[in-house]
Amino acid sequence: MRLEPITDSHFEGLSRMNSEPEVMQYITGKPETPEGTLAMIALVKARWIEYGFSWWSFMDIDNNEVIGAGCIQYLGRDPANPLEIGWRLRKDKWNKGYASEAARVMAEFAFERLKAESLYAVCHQDNHASAHVMKKLGMQYRGIEHWYDMDTAVYSMDSATWLAEKPAT
Repeated sequence: MRLEPITDSHFEGLSRMNSEPEVMQYITGKPETPEGTLAMIALVKARWIEYGFSWWSFMDIDNNEVIGAGCIQYLGRDPANPLEIGWRLRKDKWNKGYASEAARVMAEFAFERLKAESLYAVCHQDNHASAHVMKKLGMQYRGIEHWYDMDTAVYSMDSATWLAEKPAT
């Protein structure tokens, strides 16, 4: 798997993934329309220009298909907040280690390239698979907070913890 900043060329794969009800169950609760994916791509491209970070497509190195997506972005999409890490995968790629692999790469980018002091992650309280990836990354549970119009489980880690305990790549 390789990570590529999201571009227009990823539309078909992202749209297919975002239309899967199971993928979006804990994100928005409903499949995303193709128009929604197009709008997301436009926003993401602008954020890459403005901030130097945003969303990546996770690409299968064997067939060049989009198998997932993930981000480093400001928590709640507000630059006053700390950085957040997030991900989603096509359903047929769940439980194969891709989320953990991508999370390590993105966390390394945040801490070592962006020099982030801390990194947060949020997930729906019932999304145990994502919470497991957060814990595996070395994040600590902080509690329940309201983000993205829902009560979410919040995890975080600081740069000192990452540098001392970063997972082997």
